[in-house]
Amino acid sequence: MTVEPGVRTVAESDASVIARSRDEPEAFAVLFDRYAEAVHRYLARRLGGESADDLMAETFTTAFQQRHRYDPSRATGDGARPWLFGIATNLIGRHRRAEARRFKALARIPAPADHEEPLADRAAARVGAQAVGRELAAALAALPARHRDVLLLVAWGGLGYEEVAQALGVPIGTVRSRLHRARGKLREALGGSDPTTLREVPGHD
Repeated sequence: MTVEPGVRTVAESDASVIARSRDEPEAFAVLFDRYAEAVHRYLARRLGGESADDLMAETFTTAFQQRHRYDPSRATGDGARPWLFGIATNLIGRHRRAEARRFKALARIPAPADHEEPLADRAAARVGAQAVGRELAAALAALPARHRDVLLLVAWGGLGYEEVAQALGVPIGTVRSRLHRARGKLREALGGSDPTTLREVPGHD
């Protein structure tokens, strides 16, 4: 099928879009349309809305600059999604202290009085916390960064184990090990409960 320059087709795969963008740079906008919202949501939950705006733009700028190095043979799951989330997670790595400070700050937010608009709700709206409770925020802040990355790529990024392995450039066994340890530490910190904000991705075990 011949595709005219600048024309986007719904059925076109991510790999095809990236390959076409090497000669037609404007074609890369298709990936932005497909994944920008999900990448921004993931970044916002980890670093807050303001930082997410900047890092989402940097994620796609970096991806565009590196599109010639994209290897479709390594892609799993939803095409370019693990690649983009891997870039986003690497960028988060430059802000480890900011992320830890943010989770610690969320953990200190007092419980609202019954007659008040929930302070936690206002804080969540302000920084994009999206239901990160105090206990969960404290537990996430205490996790080693490499464990937090795996856990949140699964829980908030919606990636399967193989996709996380691809995103982080580690073996799938490492993903399973880090995820197991992270969950164990969270359950211990939360008194044995399974936090509802951290969802499992079915069918990727």
